[in-house]
Amino acid sequence: MRKPQSDVPATPVIQVIERMFSLIDVLASREEAISLKEISEKTGLHPSTTHRILNDLAVGRFVDRPEAGSYRLGMRLLELGNLVKGRLNVRDAALTPMRELHKLTQQPVNLSMRQGDEIVYIERAYSERSGMQVVRAIGGRAPLHLTSTGKLFLAVDEPQRIRSYATRTGLAGHTRNSITQLPALERELSKARQYGIARDNEELELGVRCMAAGIYDDQGKLVAGLSISAPADRLDEGWLPKLQATANEISGALGYKAEQQVAS
Repeated sequence: MRKPQSDVPATPVIQVIERMFSLIDVLASREEAISLKEISEKTGLHPSTTHRILNDLAVGRFVDRPEAGSYRLGMRLLELGNLVKGRLNVRDAALTPMRELHKLTQQPVNLSMRQGDEIVYIERAYSERSGMQVVRAIGGRAPLHLTSTGKLFLAVDEPQRIRSYATRTGLAGHTRNSITQLPALERELSKARQYGIARDNEELELGVRCMAAGIYDDQGKLVAGLSISAPADRLDEGWLPKLQATANEISGALGYKAEQQVAS
């Protein structure tokens, strides 16, 4: 994970702002409104100080007063949160971590998303030194069942949707290693659910293996996959923890928390 800029202080240097943060944290810890007395006790601030800051926050609509003497977070925070969410972009969040992962592995690192029955490659970190004969161009597509990221997306589908996918596509193969039978695909997807990663064992291109980890948004929905591609004899299992950590870092930048994960 990237280090924070050294010129950014770890705590607020203005006391009233530090106190304001403490009040907001207390309000965020409860769904229902909280009394002034309880807020004061939890923050350790004098009731008069607590009252004064909360009133100013209420003026800015950061805090609501549903009834006299009680407070809760206000709609202005929701409005600002939606603005931030709208500006979040998977590619922007992933680009620097992808480059760092590429420096470690010296192999192509791919960012891809689902579009219908295919994945689409939206970004990559790559250099000629990787020795890869085949590198999917940005904008390139591939069937879900033949790719590591595609399997992640299929793994979060309902069983009926997986069967429908198999019927629509016929599970056509590209190489002798391609999974072309539904029972074998279901077993592969079961492993992806169990371990949180998926693999492509020369199923899309002979001589190329991949491993992928999922990227999740603030609602816990799988929105993209991060994968490492390498010549079949060079894919290093030691890269797996770093791949997962990098995918988690990108997910965190999108607002994801582990307990939020849901099926797509």
